[in-house]
Amino acid sequence: MASEIVTHDIDHDVDHHDDHHHEMTPQWDGGKPVFRTSYGKLMMWYFLLSDAFTFAGFLIAYGALRFSSPSWPVPDFVFQLFPFAGDKSLPLIFVTFMTFVLLFSSYTMVRAVQEGHRENKNGVAVWMFLTIIGGAGFLGCQAWEWTTLISKENMSMTRNPFGTHTQSGVYLDATGKQSSETFEIGDSYLLHRTGGHHGDDHHEGEHFDEPGVYKSAVVNEDGMILRKFLVTEGENEGEVMNEQLGPKAFGALFFFITGFHGFHVLSGVIFLIIIFVNVLSGLYVKRKNGYEMVEKIGLYWHFVDLVWVFVFLVFYLL
Repeated sequence: MASEIVTHDIDHDVDHHDDHHHEMTPQWDGGKPVFRTSYGKLMMWYFLLSDAFTFAGFLIAYGALRFSSPSWPVPDFVFQLFPFAGDKSLPLIFVTFMTFVLLFSSYTMVRAVQEGHRENKNGVAVWMFLTIIGGAGFLGCQAWEWTTLISKENMSMTRNPFGTHTQSGVYLDATGKQSSETFEIGDSYLLHRTGGHHGDDHHEGEHFDEPGVYKSAVVNEDGMILRKFLVTEGENEGEVMNEQLGPKAFGALFFFITGFHGFHVLSGVIFLIIIFVNVLSGLYVKRKNGYEMVEKIGLYWHFVDLVWVFVFLVFYLL
């Protein structure tokens, strides 16, 4: 009888322990957030990490080509024009304005995310609209910069009219005599298209009256003006030489990397517009998740802004 009582108590304790174990250990339901974040935000972080490696590779390639080239354009000289300012020199003012517009849009994106956490539909809509305006404004500025470099300065993926002198010298006039214009090693130059002289041979002694184009020049097969100069210092002192085009890598890298970033900005603006329309429609009000979609596009937008800081540093400041 006593053994039966003991056995009954043991069975009761085992059953009680199993019930307690099931209560303390909830069953896996397959929907538990990883790293305390949603699946959508986690996937966005994975995408941004992979995209960061892509941009890092491009910028590293730029640095390797730049420092392996004996001559490289000076940013203050290349990016000195400003809309409606004519040919007045305003180094880096326009690109600084571009940067301010993009970074300010990052602030408005932060405010949109904050209002989303408060479930404030109108606040999200206002700040997202300002973010869209900032992104579109940046794209407009970049379009003007590209148009100016291509149509006015004749820069392309395969041609770079900007450069720096690798030796000191003095320019020669149309008669071969020394002019009053001299230059030192490292001084910048810009070559222009003549507007019609093409051929395999150089045309020496041509006269050009276009603004910014000198009269003493040589024209190459691409119709670019190559000025003649007398070397005054260095191992080639005393020789008459032609001014050469700048390194081709500069134009290719500039258009490719800034264009790749511009594509990201354009994609971001398109997604912002789609999400903005959804906000106005009240789609996210029903979900009651703090406007998570706005937060996810915010992560992407901040990444685009951060990448531009590095592009700005590499191309325009160094």
